Amino acid sequence: MSGVEHRYEVTARRQIWSGRIFSVVSDDVTMPGGGEATRDYVRHVGAVAVVALDDAGQVVLIRQYRHPVGRHLWELPAGLMDVGGEDLAAAALRELAEEADLTAGRVDVLVDLHSSPGFADEVVRVFLARELAEVPAEQRHDRHDEEADLQVVRVDLAEAVRMVLAGEITNASCVAGLLAAARARETGFTELRRPEAPLPR
Repeated sequence: MSGVEHRYEVTARRQIWSGRIFSVVSDDVTMPGGGEATRDYVRHVGAVAVVALDDAGQVVLIRQYRHPVGRHLWELPAGLMDVGGEDLAAAALRELAEEADLTAGRVDVLVDLHSSPGFADEVVRVFLARELAEVPAEQRHDRHDEEADLQVVRVDLAEAVRMVLAGEITNASCVAGLLAAARARETGFTELRRPEAPLPR
């Protein structure tokens, strides 16, 4: 590694657009060797996702329509960090219950990722949920909009990894979560972090 890293400083920020989930900003940033450059990017509330692994070695996958890509994608149960003060593990368990009608007796941190750092600051925390149980029918979430069309399936973890490598699963948090889950199982789940581990900065 070479000398001291350049410190990129924001000298001006303009908000281009703002919405409930994300905003678009334009920053003027100091560059190495002098001068400044403008960088436009998306500021995002962040998200959580869950690899739910059952006792038979199967993972829960969801097939959901995603309008920006115009098609259905295989994904993990997931949702936004949009409830103020909500614990991230609790948010993950809420999404697991709402999208897959499941609860979990054990939750660990599996992997963190910056989903697309070239144009967004979104951080996604992927949890591993085990000791699964069904949410009672009378307590299940009423799904709306794209969620009304959800398909929920269980797939052997090895088959899910094959789907990733075959290009059948392309959602970033799903790809990362499944590969991390396969690695975690290989190492006897000894490298997992506690649910309250800090997010990367």
